[in-house]
Amino acid sequence: MFAKRLLQKSVHHSQQNVQRGDLKSEDLDLRVAIHYGIPSTASILAFDPIQRLLAIGTLDGRIKVIGGDGIEGLLISPKQLPYKYLEFIQNQGFLIGISNDNDIQVWNLETRHLACCLQWESNITAFCLIGGSHFMYIGDEYGILSVVKYDGEDGKLSHLPYNISANSLSEAAGFSFPDDQPIVGILPQPHSSGDRVIIAYANGLIILWDVSKSQIPFIGGGKDLQLKDAVDSDVQDDTFEHHLQEKEISAICWASSDGSILAVGYVDGDILFWNTSITSSKGERNGQNKNVVKLQLSSAERKLPVIVLQWSSNNTSRNDYNGKLFIYGGDEIGSEEVLTVLSLEWSSGMETVRCVGRVDLTLTGSFADMTLLPSAGATGGNHKADLFVLTNPGQLHLYDGTNLSTLLSEKERKQFAHPVEFPMVIPTADPSMTVGKFSALPAGGISSKCLSELASITKPCSTPTPAAGIKWPLTGGVPTQLAISKDNSIDRLYIAGYQDGSVRIWDASYPILTLLFVLEGEVQGTNVAHSSVPVTTLNFCWHTLNLAVGNECGVVSIYYLGRSDKTSFHYVTETKCEVQSFTQGKGPQRKAVFSLLKSPVQALHFGNCGAKLTIGFEFGRVAMLDVSSPSILFLTDCVSSSSSPIISLSWLEFKNVHRHVKSSEHSETDVAIKPEEQIIFILTKDAKIISINGANGEMIQPHPWHLKKEETALSMYIIENSLPLSILNCEKRSEESNKDTTAKIEAELDASSTEHPSSPEAASSLEHSLDTLVLLCCENSLRLYSMKSMIQGKDKTIHKVNHTRPCCWTTTFKKDGRVCGLLLLFQTGDLEIRSLPDLELVKESSIKSILRWNYKANMDKLMTSDNAQVALTSRCEMAFISLLAGANDFRIPESLPCLHDRVLAAAADAALSFSSNQKMKQGMAPGILGGIVKGFKGGKVNTSAMPESNFTHLESKFSKTPFIDTSQNVNKHEEMELDIDDIEIDDTPPVTSSSSHEAVKTKGGKETDREKLLGAADDSTPRVRTAQEIIAKYRKTGDASSAAAHARNKLVERQEKLERISRRTEELQSGAENFASLADELVKAMENRKWWQI
Repeated sequence: MFAKRLLQKSVHHSQQNVQRGDLKSEDLDLRVAIHYGIPSTASILAFDPIQRLLAIGTLDGRIKVIGGDGIEGLLISPKQLPYKYLEFIQNQGFLIGISNDNDIQVWNLETRHLACCLQWESNITAFCLIGGSHFMYIGDEYGILSVVKYDGEDGKLSHLPYNISANSLSEAAGFSFPDDQPIVGILPQPHSSGDRVIIAYANGLIILWDVSKSQIPFIGGGKDLQLKDAVDSDVQDDTFEHHLQEKEISAICWASSDGSILAVGYVDGDILFWNTSITSSKGERNGQNKNVVKLQLSSAERKLPVIVLQWSSNNTSRNDYNGKLFIYGGDEIGSEEVLTVLSLEWSSGMETVRCVGRVDLTLTGSFADMTLLPSAGATGGNHKADLFVLTNPGQLHLYDGTNLSTLLSEKERKQFAHPVEFPMVIPTADPSMTVGKFSALPAGGISSKCLSELASITKPCSTPTPAAGIKWPLTGGVPTQLAISKDNSIDRLYIAGYQDGSVRIWDASYPILTLLFVLEGEVQGTNVAHSSVPVTTLNFCWHTLNLAVGNECGVVSIYYLGRSDKTSFHYVTETKCEVQSFTQGKGPQRKAVFSLLKSPVQALHFGNCGAKLTIGFEFGRVAMLDVSSPSILFLTDCVSSSSSPIISLSWLEFKNVHRHVKSSEHSETDVAIKPEEQIIFILTKDAKIISINGANGEMIQPHPWHLKKEETALSMYIIENSLPLSILNCEKRSEESNKDTTAKIEAELDASSTEHPSSPEAASSLEHSLDTLVLLCCENSLRLYSMKSMIQGKDKTIHKVNHTRPCCWTTTFKKDGRVCGLLLLFQTGDLEIRSLPDLELVKESSIKSILRWNYKANMDKLMTSDNAQVALTSRCEMAFISLLAGANDFRIPESLPCLHDRVLAAAADAALSFSSNQKMKQGMAPGILGGIVKGFKGGKVNTSAMPESNFTHLESKFSKTPFIDTSQNVNKHEEMELDIDDIEIDDTPPVTSSSSHEAVKTKGGKETDREKLLGAADDSTPRVRTAQEIIAKYRKTGDASSAAAHARNKLVERQEKLERISRRTEELQSGAENFASLADELVKAMENRKWWQI
């Protein structure tokens, strides 16, 4: 017979030269296409209150940006270093990050690329942006305050000439302090338009610096300071004096909406409140200081350092000082790790503070960072601010501001605040994901349209709604029109099984994954046992839209993902088949449930274009199901004597042949293969391959094929030079099926079993099938066999590759419709890509270099791939990696959501500009701004974070070095002398108190004499200065003798100046008299002339 002769002839040529693969390194580009979740190495938070975006920096050089409606972005720095500072340039679409090696990075959120970098020469110890501007303060280890500007148009960072050293500040302050202290905190003062900034040094010194005036309005801290009005956080009113030595600062924040109270946390666990509105004199620094109040969280001698301080105002209070203080640290060493929230009330004169409430929030992991989110319509402070807390590893929790206020009003100190966990688009931990499946559908096919039709009925969403009815505060980002169009078809599915037996299905056609269906494991109103146990494996057949789900208890459920009116399903066991009813829902319906063995389901495989389903159990048994009936076709005994778990199932079709197979004992066994019969190849974990008849389950070979040396198998692939005939036939039938009803698809599949191909086609099918290759992937090796030698039971490899490290997962991928490559993941986290079928190494990489992930145990169980797209899961992260350089299945960048909303930014800028230019009643501007922005985002904006004016005055100040111009101006003022031509002899109009500033006019646009002499314009109305202002202006530091000497010098200088003025006055008076006499003589001479003499 033809088949026998063909097989016998092939025995002599089984060892042949393998065809060379056509995959090249330039064909590959391993990149992250989609990323969801929070990295486990997350360490720092930043928030844009206008765009409503949250940024999370990591310890490995990544930045995660989270918006609303499933919009997320991952920025990966070229350097795998931690970010120590992270801050938005608010409402501008830029994010500033500073890494541990002092590299200042600017990220463009629209393009998701690194815009520019600036490497700082010294160690950056403090960083802060001036809100509403592109200026940023940099403090370093040498105590130098510098200014950097980012130019958005040019995309460059500029180090401006403006810098302040400790020496220059000591001269301006009038007393010396150490110049080797690093700056540990920088904080611009609210409502100062960037003019004033707090500079905190490590030794406890605090300086409020006025940029415009180059003055120091306030100095605090230092040695030998006595405190009064200390308050205990345990709601006590005790007042006592405390002697304070030099203290190292660890955290600072403003504790009032007007910037008059500064909260400072120290390494020893203390917290001090400084009143910056009153200048501290030298006498007050040496004696009793009424501007400082101490807050004590714990009475223990040894306390934890205060790591984080943040404050929000109390919306029910009428003053600017009452509010909530959020503290991490400051408690007794060894105590439970908590985040403390205090409710503080100040007296009217800001002389005393009282703690009226305290709540200790228990954390779910080790603390990483926290940030406050201003609530809608907040002005001048964070009214009812929500709280984001980041804990390790990669856990983000939201505390509602209203709930926190309620807890603070209660008596108990420690309470459970019921935080809201970050709602992941693809949950991985709650519930715990156990298996994933990534499946591509034919574009524009009937299956895609049926899924889209069902999805339109169920109304899917991108982001799950948080529990407890709390509105999720992140709403930033803009999805593209392509991704949200209702006319889009579903091209890819991501399916995940969970610990609780449930299954979730997402539309993965675009970068924003949309949740389509949630299939609960348990069916209400039925008596199906073991339906809510962990899911172990999944398989989806796009031909029939059937989804098979297997669990740990051996139960296999089949769902139909199309529209169906059925309200019952078949419950099939080994002994019976019954019909059970259920309540019809909008989503996919359960079609059948099979409960055959109490053994975990390890493998599922649809065959015969979805008409049959093969099940592989952990105990080594195989079952064949008829999906359309539904019924059990056969259930084998253990296919391997070792009872090794089944890990892979593969089908191979032969059409209308009667063949002979020569066994390994060289005895011919005549095996009849019925028309359109299939051989099922079964791979066990101990690397044994068993081939059985797909019709009855009989073994084709009496003994399993096995390796000469023991190996742990991972997977098995049947590689053909083109698509299998069975798949081509299925695709043809799918195209010819009725597109309006899926019932005809199933009927056509049932009828396919009676079709008989012609004899020439059968011979071609046999020759084609026997020419296929079998790739066996094991932990320590790759082995390529011909199908002929596999059927003969021979361990004769065509090609073999030994690994230098254990492999844990493999997958094949296609290029131009042909299987061309093999991707391998090793237990070290390394990746290899080899070409097929020659197994040549083409590219090496690692998940560390692509995703910054470390390999975790059982990571391979959640990996899945299809069409050169690989889905990976690690803890709280989910990522899709694209392999091929030319492929763009997710249609990036046109379908990629934008992380910056230009429309919202323009509306916010327009509202701010309008409100600042109009003479309106106080309090109107925030309402206008909030109303406009609410139309775009469904919420208002914290206008306190927005600039109150432009920053052109800072541009001129920062463009030159401070202190130099001041001294030049002083010298100029002292040396200036008046000339006769500068005096105007016009009559001065009457001066009134209301318009005195309009009396003096400039000549030709020049400075007036008053401006030249006094260095200021004369258009300011005189006012009465307070005693404190006079003292701050004229009182000098030092003892009495030095003060007297300074006064004598000033008197001498003033006397000399008066004498010079007197002499000059006499000269002017003499000149005026000479001029008058000459004028009289000229008048007399003119009078004596006749008219014709003129």
